[in-house]
Amino acid sequence: MALSSSQSEKISVYIQKYQDKPGALLPLMHAIQDDLGFVPEESYASISKAYNLSVAEIHGFVTFYHHFRTHLPGKNILQICRAESCQSMGSEDIENYCQEKLGIDYHQTTKDNSITLEPVYCLGNCACSPAIMINEDVVGRVTPEKIDQIIKEARES
Repeated sequence: MALSSSQSEKISVYIQKYQDKPGALLPLMHAIQDDLGFVPEESYASISKAYNLSVAEIHGFVTFYHHFRTHLPGKNILQICRAESCQSMGSEDIENYCQEKLGIDYHQTTKDNSITLEPVYCLGNCACSPAIMINEDVVGRVTPEKIDQIIKEARES
C-alpha cells in the first residue's frame, strides 16, 4: 500500500522536526503513530535515509516495541495486560476468551473494523488484576461478562 501524499508530507515534517535531536527515533515513531494511527512500513526508507540507518534497523526498532503497529487499527483498541500480576490472576483466560469471541489474534482487527486486539505488558493496575485497556480506559478485575459488555459497547460506538 502506497502512502498518500498527505501521509508522506506529515512523515516528512516529523522526520525534519526530530532529525537533529538525540534519541530522536522513539519520539519520531510516537509522533507518526499518534498522527496516522500506525507507522507505515512504506515510511521506513525515508526515515532510514534521514537518520543514516538501514531499513532493517528501522523495521527492527518498530517491531521491537509492542506499542507500535504497522497497520491501521480498528476504531477501538483492546489491550490485554500480560504482565506477571495479571497472568497470576487469570489474564491468559481473558486473552483466550477475547481471541475466541472476536475471532482474531493479537495484532489483528475484526472483520467489521471495530476492534484491534493488542497485548500490553503492564497497565499499572496490578491491584485490580486482570486488567485490560479499551482505547484510553483501564478496566480492572476483568471477567468474561465485562469483556462481553466492552465488546458490545465498542461495536456500537
